[in-house]
Amino acid sequence: MREPVYRTTLPLGQLLSRVGELEAVSDWMVVSQEMIDGFADLTGDRQFIHVDPVRARAETPFGGTIAHGFLTLSLLSTLAAGCVPRPAEAVIGINYGFDRIRFLAPVPSGSRIRGRFRLVESGERKPRELLSRHEVTVEIEGIETPALAANWLTLAVLGAPVADILGGTT
Repeated sequence: MREPVYRTTLPLGQLLSRVGELEAVSDWMVVSQEMIDGFADLTGDRQFIHVDPVRARAETPFGGTIAHGFLTLSLLSTLAAGCVPRPAEAVIGINYGFDRIRFLAPVPSGSRIRGRFRLVESGERKPRELLSRHEVTVEIEGIETPALAANWLTLAVLGAPVADILGGTT
């Protein structure tokens, strides 16, 4: 598996100056039945609504199989890597957690999703760490209600202390 490639970076000062206004939208991604089946195998969650298209079509209101909510959630890193600017001074990025996650609509197998990210908070956690909060929605093409909404926390480990990067103006 290859490491995500971040398409854009911004110097830390520019990133911080855009808190509250920086928005990014990912490319569309297909959530295939093969992807759903692989996730089911990996997690052991083989509930028929995910892995049995015939039964799911006959016995559920979804019209077929749907992705696991946690599969959709796990795709945030990939969706973000294609559109969310990372601090140019970052050495690594780490998932720090979530303050809120809501699964609002099922993602039908074969549908396309994309992420919409809004930077709402970012600041120094420790001298070489930047903690950021993004409001995130995952949209499903052709469906008004998003698949999920979350407040996602990420931690960027920087190559130098924030104060040094910003010239002592933290």
